Amino acid sequence: MNTYPILLRIAVSLGACAALGGCLSSTPAWDRNFGYSVATIRQMQTLNPNASDNTDPVAGVDGRAADAAQTAYYKSFTAPTPPTNVFTIGVGAGAAN
Repeated sequence: MNTYPILLRIAVSLGACAALGGCLSSTPAWDRNFGYSVATIRQMQTLNPNASDNTDPVAGVDGRAADAAQTAYYKSFTAPTPPTNVFTIGVGAGAAN
């Protein structure tokens, strides 16, 4: 059995596939759709896409109350309230009848 013609055919076939593979370009299809999935996911996660068009101001909380609430929120992380001791609940707090 002569393996030289078989190896020659394989080598020519691989060379032809490599040469033709260089001519194939799929990047225009990739470039055309680049970022499309991110934009689609962002639109799907947006509750109200037209929210920026609303010029009506938000009502309900004035500036001082909002500032106090935000300050209290930040302080709750810097100095959290200490946990209560469950063994001292009701000790010395009741009135004698």
